[in-house]
Order: sequence, then C-alpha cells, then structure tokens
Amino acid sequence: MLLYMKKLIKIVFGVVCVLVLGFAGFLGFATVVDYRPDPTALVFEKKDAKPVLDQDTYRLMIWNIGYGGLSRDMDFFYDGGKKVRPEKHIVQENISAIETFISQQNDIDFFLLQEVDQHSKRSYSINEVLKIANSFPQFHTSFGKNYDVFFVPVPLLDPLGSVLSGLQTLSRFEPVSVVRHSFPGNFSWPQGLFMLDRCFLVSRYRLDKGKQLLIINTHNSAYDDGTLRNKQMTYLNNFLVKEYEKGNYVIVGGDWNQCPPGFDPDFDRNLMDNENRMDIEKDYLSKWQWAYDKKIPTNRRLIAPYDEKTTLTTVIDFFLVSPNIEIKEVHGIHLNFEHSDHHPVKLEIKLKG
Repeated sequence: MLLYMKKLIKIVFGVVCVLVLGFAGFLGFATVVDYRPDPTALVFEKKDAKPVLDQDTYRLMIWNIGYGGLSRDMDFFYDGGKKVRPEKHIVQENISAIETFISQQNDIDFFLLQEVDQHSKRSYSINEVLKIANSFPQFHTSFGKNYDVFFVPVPLLDPLGSVLSGLQTLSRFEPVSVVRHSFPGNFSWPQGLFMLDRCFLVSRYRLDKGKQLLIINTHNSAYDDGTLRNKQMTYLNNFLVKEYEKGNYVIVGGDWNQCPPGFDPDFDRNLMDNENRMDIEKDYLSKWQWAYDKKIPTNRRLIAPYDEKTTLTTVIDFFLVSPNIEIKEVHGIHLNFEHSDHHPVKLEIKLKG
C-alpha cells in the first residue's frame, strides 16, 4: 500500500510539473510574440491626393459591428454571460446584414467602424475588412488593428482562440495619409498579453489654404477601472488641441466605452445602464462639441440575450467635433440590436468659414 501511494504521489507530482512547465512555456511564447505596436504607424500615404473642395457639408456614420458575433440572441462570457461565439451561419448572416445596411447609406461620406475582424476564430476566419471594403469599390478603405493575439486562452473549456481585429475607415475621398496612433498603457502582464492594444486611426484630407480635415476613428478601453480610459483621454486631448491650433478641422467618432459629459438619457423604449457607469469629464475640451442622440441607446449589456423590457442600455458611441465645425444633425438608428450589440449613429456637419 505504501509503495502504491509513493507511485501515485510521483505520478501526480509529474503531472503537476508538466502542467506548470506547459503553462510557463505558453506564457513565455505569448510574451515573445506579443503584438507591440509603435506609437504611430503609417497605414496609407498619398501626398498629392486631391483637395476636398467641392462641398462644406459632410455626413458620417459610426458603428461598432461587434465582429458579427454579438447579435440580439447572444450573451457573452466577458460580460457575465455564458457563450463564447455563435454558430458560423449566424456570424455569416450578421455580417451580410451589416454589409447590406451600410451599403444602403448612400448619403454617408465617411464610415467609422469598430470591431471588424480580419482573421479570428470567433468569426470563423471571415475577412470582414475585405468583405465590407468590396461593398464600397469607389471608397477608400483603411484598417488599423487593435487586437492581434495568437491565442486567447479563456474561457478554459472553450477558449476564444486567435483574434486579428481592428478599426476600419471608409471614405468617399482619398486621404493624404492615414496613421494609426497607439493609446498609452495596457493591462499588466500577463493579462495584457491577451487584451486589445487600443488605438485611434487618423485620416487626413486636404482642404484649401493649407488646412486639413481630420477624421478620427477611435475605440477606447473597456473592462478597466477607468485608469486606462483617463490616460487615453489625456493623450487624445493633447493631440486634438495641437491639430486645432494649426487651423485644422477635426471630427472624432467611435466607441468611447464611456458616456459623454453630463449625459442625461431620454430613452422611450429601453432601460438606462448606470452600473459601473463612467462619464467623460465635463470640462474636457470645453469649447469643443459633443454630438450624440440622447433618445437612442447605442450599446447593450451582454449578460443575456436582448430583451427590450429588461436589458440595460447606454450611449457610448458618439462624436466630438472642433469649434470650427457646425453640427447640423445627429441621430442614432435603433435596430433592436439585431446584428450587433451596438447601434449606428449618423452625423451631419458643416465646416465654418
């Protein structure tokens, strides 16, 4: 009996050692191949791009498409739900519906999309960036990745797996340049190895008199205690102030993962989500203008499938525009979260002067 126990202890010890070494090896490999983007990266450049001179009014649309995997029947483990990914045909149906909807927006000059997968297990390796770009053969398209992980190991029994995803901007006009700007900070090691490397994508368009129109696509951090988002907002503030002081016109749009300053919702169909709510500071770029629709929620919680009567919703997708721009109209589009956990928002602006 004693001999048997000794053998059993050796076996258990051996298994534990193998598991520990395997896990250490996995973390070591993940650290070596970790995506470490430069502070800035040139995505596209054409110095002789034609000036945007034929109009002073422009229309934009932002939409976090949730990589086609977060439709109304989906819950998500990261948000307190149980599911990791829907079946492949559901992702395909969602992406097709999203493509169709976007292609019907004939009045839009700039599309700013977030969570667009290029090659991810969660979306069955569908190249959503290419599919959406092919829907707009006359538009310029650019992509800035913010999630490049070879294997996300959670949840343990059904890991999320590989993810390659990011921001996609489509424009009716050809930019002078498109540059990816890294937001500062990330989660600590080893969690940070498997999280997004947040960024914003800056597209520059020529105007007359040496000025530029900047269209900025952003996707700020989530699931942090606010520290990362505060650092990101400070970094963005400094960038925006410098560009405006040059006389440029600036529009920022996307998924901020926080409410606009002093947000007071006026939903008539949905419940407001005030749990762990974070608002942008009221004095943040006080002379700039926030553009959002307080009547239409843009995001829902994923702890359970969408139910209009019980699901908590909020507004975290909106625009920020510089003082030399006039806001003509802004409105959210309520799609009942049919194909994404976010709703699109449209903005019409006019350049002053």
